[in-house]
Amino acid sequence: MGEAGGLHESPLLRTGAGAAPPMAPPPGAGEPDGWLATALATRGISRRRFLGFASAMTSLLALPAAMTPQVVKALETQKKPVVAWLEFQDCAGNSESMLRSSHPAVADVVLDVLSWEYHETIMAGAGHQAEAVLDKIREEGGYVLIVEGSIPTAENGIYCTIGGKTAVQILQEMAANAALVIAVGACAWDGGFPRLGPTGAVGVGDIIGDKPLVNLGGCPHNAANTAATIVHYLTFGKAPALDQYDRPLFAYGHLIHDQCERRAHFDAGRYVEAWGDEGHRNGWCLYKMGCKGPQATYNCPIVRWNDGTNWPIGAGHGCIACASPRFWERMSPFYERLSDVRLFGVDVDAQTVGLTAVGLVSVATAVHATGVVARRARERRRRATIGPDGTVVPERIGPPAAPPPTPSVTPSTPASPDGDGPSA
Repeated sequence: MGEAGGLHESPLLRTGAGAAPPMAPPPGAGEPDGWLATALATRGISRRRFLGFASAMTSLLALPAAMTPQVVKALETQKKPVVAWLEFQDCAGNSESMLRSSHPAVADVVLDVLSWEYHETIMAGAGHQAEAVLDKIREEGGYVLIVEGSIPTAENGIYCTIGGKTAVQILQEMAANAALVIAVGACAWDGGFPRLGPTGAVGVGDIIGDKPLVNLGGCPHNAANTAATIVHYLTFGKAPALDQYDRPLFAYGHLIHDQCERRAHFDAGRYVEAWGDEGHRNGWCLYKMGCKGPQATYNCPIVRWNDGTNWPIGAGHGCIACASPRFWERMSPFYERLSDVRLFGVDVDAQTVGLTAVGLVSVATAVHATGVVARRARERRRRATIGPDGTVVPERIGPPAAPPPTPSVTPSTPASPDGDGPSA
């Protein structure tokens, strides 16, 4: 991996049978030898493959496709960035996530061509030699600093010391001259699980103040988002747009619930009631089993894991909101449903909803009929006239009435003088 250790080689980078033809160095590359083109050519990566990576990064960053050429130009012409990776109170899960990721071709293009100068887990140097490398990086400045793990502050930070310095001292010194600081994983973001222990663990932002910081929450973080953040920095010279927690909006701007492939089952009221039941086997919604998707934001359903093949919910396990603030405290117990979310199919069954709907339709029909009657009454009053005697005579609505029949008049026959019959 990089120049410091050279211990990691993705299978996708090996040359030999089936390898794509190497790309030619582009004209006007940033360094005299065109560092990126040379690195990719050495690894047998074709220009088409490189352009595909740039396109994938543009899409992941939620940028217009028309900006892909700008991303390509930045990657080809920018000076080779130096990266220093610090580890404090952590399980190395984020390092593992980064090293084992190959989607979208992270190791192929970005991570294997960065000047990866310092990473304790994988670098070949040790002891004073390793610390001398870190001092050299700090003196030159302008590097990307990636931090994994929480920073202990209790008892003057003695719970984590390296080379005679506490984690707080090391972080403050390295952040001072960094161009960008990236906190990877839940622990580096807000203290994570160690926050619950005796070490006084806090996140990177609690130590470095207003230094440019990007938090990539997750347990572990997704390496594709780290690569995209670095690509954005190389392209635009700054971090991507961030939310109130300093997380990139492109990765943390949408609810998992809205991106989930089981959403149709949720909308239809089909829920897993027990692990291994028919609903679980058929891929129904995991909300009742404690899934925190309705309150968690992350692009996990889109980017996924294991070369983009799957993610926790796809594998049959509910989301535990590992990219949410202080999720260890606020989202546990992980196997109990969220208590403050009332949703169709969970709190109300289909029969109740159906009967309620029938009742609402009946009420609406009655209201409509009442409105029609009232409207017609108002119309009659508006058309009314005053009769000769001063009374209100409503205008007839409908066809005009037929005129009354004219009575027939029969001429009377004069009586006879004696009154017994007609006269002669």
